[in-house]
Amino acid sequence: MNELIALAVEIQSFCVERGWKFCFIGGLVVQHWGEPRTTKDVDLTLLTGFGGEEKYVDEWLRHYEPRRPDARGFALTNRVLVLRGKSGLGIDIALGALPFEEGAIARAIDLEVYPGVCLRFCSPEDLIIMKAFANRDLDWQDVRMTIIRQGANTLDWKYIRNQLGALVMLKEEPEILTRLDKLREKHNRPVE
Repeated sequence: MNELIALAVEIQSFCVERGWKFCFIGGLVVQHWGEPRTTKDVDLTLLTGFGGEEKYVDEWLRHYEPRRPDARGFALTNRVLVLRGKSGLGIDIALGALPFEEGAIARAIDLEVYPGVCLRFCSPEDLIIMKAFANRDLDWQDVRMTIIRQGANTLDWKYIRNQLGALVMLKEEPEILTRLDKLREKHNRPVE
């Protein structure tokens, strides 16, 4: 088992022992749903809700080293806690509270990533939504590869468009939906 998977297993156990709702997102999940690529951290969404995030942040900080001196304040302001595992690999924890995040966690799938080792991954649809919403070049590459690998015609596009549509309205970047529609159209292949 590689260091990244070992860290993810450790983090998953940490969350499960506390009864916390979560799912993995980011590069580790892209390796499964999209195209394998190098990643140096483990990303997850932890459902904290709005208000009371301190208890989650403080619990993490009691067990893991922060990657920045103001990690607690940064997390409470920006809703992302950045930590480091014992191996030195990064841990990025999104403090989830939006209905979309709650739904993504509820839809998460336990997948075997190594013989006898299951991790709770967000669905490919939720990965596409998160990556498109982030709207960075690497994220669009991840979206494209996820569409190709999963097959454009097998994804739940109604769900993707409904969820992403609400999010891009908040961000005031409707062009994200246009870009996603073009990718979908480009990679939509008839079922053989």
